[in-house]
Amino acid sequence: MATEEIQFSGVSATPGLSIADKLDNEIASLRDQVESLKRDLKLQTTTLLTSSSTLQLLRENTSKRPKSRKNTVLRSAELLAKADEQAAHKQQCLYRTCAPITTFKVRDPDPNAVDNGSVLGLRFEIMYKARFLRPYYVMLNRPYPNSRRLRIHRHTVPQCIPLPGLSARYLSPPTAKADDDDEDGAVKKQDLPAFVRALRRELVRYHNRTAVIGDLRSEAGLEKKPRKEVEVPIVDISAADAQAKQIRVEWGDGRSGRLVINDDGDIVKMVAQGENGQDREAVRQLLGGSARVEEVVGRLGEA
Repeated sequence: MATEEIQFSGVSATPGLSIADKLDNEIASLRDQVESLKRDLKLQTTTLLTSSSTLQLLRENTSKRPKSRKNTVLRSAELLAKADEQAAHKQQCLYRTCAPITTFKVRDPDPNAVDNGSVLGLRFEIMYKARFLRPYYVMLNRPYPNSRRLRIHRHTVPQCIPLPGLSARYLSPPTAKADDDDEDGAVKKQDLPAFVRALRRELVRYHNRTAVIGDLRSEAGLEKKPRKEVEVPIVDISAADAQAKQIRVEWGDGRSGRLVINDDGDIVKMVAQGENGQDREAVRQLLGGSARVEEVVGRLGEA
C-alpha cells in the first residue's frame, strides 16, 4: 500500500509523530495564536482608549448631545466609563509596583490580646508572570512586658520561606538581662526595615525560581506549547524540593537528572543518571556550558 505524506500549515509530517499527534499540535498552536491575538487586541484597545486625543473626542461627543447622534453619545459615554475604569486600574497597578511593601494597623478583637490588641500589618506585593499575585501578609505585635520589641503574630508566607530564621536574625526577642531601653552593648536591637527587605527578597527569589521551572516546562513542550520532535524528548520537569532550588528532569528513555540552583538562579550542579550510571553526555546536552537556569530555557527554545 502506498503511503501518502501529509503536510500541515504549522507542522510537517515525519515518521516521529502520528497524524493524530500532528493534529493535536496544530490545534494547540492555533489556540496559542488566538490567545496571543486576544491579548494584543485588548492591549491595543486599552492604549487607544486611554490616549489623550481619544478621551478628548469622547468628551466632546458626550457634551454636545445632538439628537441625530443619540447612539453615538451613548456609546461614547460607555467608552468614557471604561476609560475611567482603566485609569483607576493603571493607578492601582502603579501604586502596587512603586510601593510593593506597605504597613497598616489592625485591632485584634480578642479581649485578652496582648498590647491591648494593637497589631502592625505588613503587606508584600509580588508580581508573577506579569500579574500581581494575592498579597502576602505578616502581622506583628508586642507581647513582651516592658519592651517594645516586635514578634510575628500571624502570617500568610509560604512554609518554604525561612521566616523563622529571618525573625531570629532581625527581630530577636529581649534578653533576660536587659530590655530595649538598656544601653548595654550586648543587647541586639531589632531591625524591622532589614527584616522586611530580606523577607521580600526571599519571596521574589522563590517566585522567580518557580517561574523559571514553568518556562523550562513550556520550552520542553510539557505545557500547552507543542512538543518539539527530538530524538529523546523530556517527559517531565518539576521542582524536587519545596524551595524550588532543585529541579527534577526526566527523559523518555528512563534517564533522570537533578539540577541544583542557588537563590539567584545560578546553576550550582547537575547530575544525570541512566542505565549505566552517571550520564555526563545528558548533562552536557542540556546545559551546554550555561551558568544560569535562564540560559537553559533559551537552549531548550532553540532546540
